[in-house]
Amino acid sequence: MFKKKFALGLVSLLTASTLLAACGTDTKETSGEKVEKSDLKVGMVTDAGTIDDKSFNQGTWEGILAAKEELGIQEKYLKPAGEIEAEYLKEIGNLYDADFKFIVTPGFKFETAIYQAQSKYEDAKFVILDGNPHNGDFVPDVADNTVSIFFAEHESGFLAGVATALELKEGEAGFIGGMEIPAVQKFNWGFQQGLKYANENLGTNLVINKENVLYQGSFNDVAAGGQIAAQMYDKGVNVIFAAAGGVGVGAINEAKTRASNGDDVWVVGVDVDQYADGEYADGKSVVLTSAIKKLAHATQELIKQELDGKFPGGETLTYSVENDGVGIPEENPNLSEDTITKVKEVYEKIKSGDIVVSSEQGDLIK
Repeated sequence: MFKKKFALGLVSLLTASTLLAACGTDTKETSGEKVEKSDLKVGMVTDAGTIDDKSFNQGTWEGILAAKEELGIQEKYLKPAGEIEAEYLKEIGNLYDADFKFIVTPGFKFETAIYQAQSKYEDAKFVILDGNPHNGDFVPDVADNTVSIFFAEHESGFLAGVATALELKEGEAGFIGGMEIPAVQKFNWGFQQGLKYANENLGTNLVINKENVLYQGSFNDVAAGGQIAAQMYDKGVNVIFAAAGGVGVGAINEAKTRASNGDDVWVVGVDVDQYADGEYADGKSVVLTSAIKKLAHATQELIKQELDGKFPGGETLTYSVENDGVGIPEENPNLSEDTITKVKEVYEKIKSGDIVVSSEQGDLIK
């Protein structure tokens, strides 16, 4: 049973059509409209993977590029040599020295680095996605020049589960996670709740068994993702929700190979719309839908707030269904109009509080 009470969402998404920049120097044309060209320099340090990883890095970078297009900011990203605090701090320092003093970092691995940087570079601004700065004790310490952003992954996972069950009607699902961290766990738990809700309320029968819920342990082992997916498909799994970065890319590749050979297998993407990544022939894609965080939107919004003099420093914000910060792609050729309509109805029920998705495991499969 689903609770009837939920508390999420701390920020309203802005949809202003005229975007003003603070500290403008001249103007440029953008889609037929004049916007102020900003002197703001926005930098990003990448997490594991590349800037075009079809996942967290890419979604964040696309938000910075959108801000460049609409707000006229200058942009730059740096890829650290390793995934450790010292390397992250090195690249943060390199951005700062190049006068990129609005710095975005995607992922929890930056937590201790941002904790140090926010006091070392007091005249800079920091945005950390899916993490809170701390000094190693995991006690959040968000300084006035930093904003922490989280997402209600369980809600987007739920919607993806409902869409998957509605479209496939019956069969067996699997889940491949990257590292077993809260953000990935919530995707898993939300997806399972979505399947359960659809089975109990919408006439579907898509099940998920314990042996087909696995965490690979990383976000960049593409080969391992393909191997795990192959094992699940061989056991009769019809669809895999892969919340695993590069590991998920491996699962998509395996599904593409099988679909090209005539097998009826599917993948649910994560973080961003991964439909294009699943294309294998004549525009067909093995990606049934994706559980998305609106990373680009959140990143772009914080940049705009900085330009408007409204940077919410010291705050921890949550993007959820309540403020349209998570969901599934609005368009997908693999989903029928009936499925899309019913998912929208479920979305509105979550938004109104009639359906509440738990962010905890409860009695769900680990």
